[in-house]
Amino acid sequence: MEFGAHLPLMDFGGNDYDGATLRAYARLAAELEFTTLAANDHLVFDVPWLDGPTTLASVIEASEPMTLATTVALPVVRGPVAFAKSIAAIDRLSGGRVRIAVGPGSSARDYDVVGLDFEERWKRLDEVIGALRSLWQPDGEPFVGSYYSTDGIELAPLPAQAGGPPLWVGSWGSAAGLRRVARLGDGWLASAYNITPPEFAEAWSSLAELLAERGRDGATFPNALGTMWFHITDDAAEAASVFRERIAPTIHRPEDVLRARLPVGPADAFAEKLVAFRAAGVQQVYVWPVTDELHQLERFRTEVWPLVHGT
Repeated sequence: MEFGAHLPLMDFGGNDYDGATLRAYARLAAELEFTTLAANDHLVFDVPWLDGPTTLASVIEASEPMTLATTVALPVVRGPVAFAKSIAAIDRLSGGRVRIAVGPGSSARDYDVVGLDFEERWKRLDEVIGALRSLWQPDGEPFVGSYYSTDGIELAPLPAQAGGPPLWVGSWGSAAGLRRVARLGDGWLASAYNITPPEFAEAWSSLAELLAERGRDGATFPNALGTMWFHITDDAAEAASVFRERIAPTIHRPEDVLRARLPVGPADAFAEKLVAFRAAGVQQVYVWPVTDELHQLERFRTEVWPLVHGT
């Protein structure tokens, strides 16, 4: 199991979004041997949320040699041409270190502010993936769909990676979502606060069958688990405070569900959860400290990581 670090873009209380702090976070993640630095995406939310692609661009130098990932990005909301253009720039400027995961997003407000029908999000997502691939492969056939067309559009400069960055599809594990992953994705991104280890294992087995039906090799198909919000502490009162004051008011899930799924508490309990996900087939986890980010990232590396890997 590999580990990536989410950039702390979401305000759980007290974030100041200082550029120097974010670059320090990226440098620390690289020094601690995280393989990926990730950013996800909202235009509007209940709390302040720093723009994901812009922040990835701001830490290109500080993040080297990590992969820069989106978890997930919203190309439907941003528009395929504008999104393809910005990701191509980040990939080129980073020397080809980008991997993107896309999804429709779960917030109707993101669609409202750009004048799109939230109910069309799944159909638009299917098309936008085809449009992105077409924009990054100018020698191929243009994509022409009901919502989008790349006919006559030349996107330059192209990404550093031939054909564009690997394009994963995000899904919480529904049957329809897994079919979309098998049909359109280069990998599967699941969500830590929306799936348990047994649920992941079942979905991963189903995805392997779907991939086989399409002549694709499930044994080499990559996956990752995003939005693993965490806080390491041996103090029960501190853990309760983090849940009550930071996580529960921000994440729209019942508190008992969040308590069961998100690791807020001792390092050994966090490691136990990660080991269960590894046994279920998870290959990489993107962790995201909700407060005291630099210190918490170090605690994860020194207290949790060795327990997971048995060192």
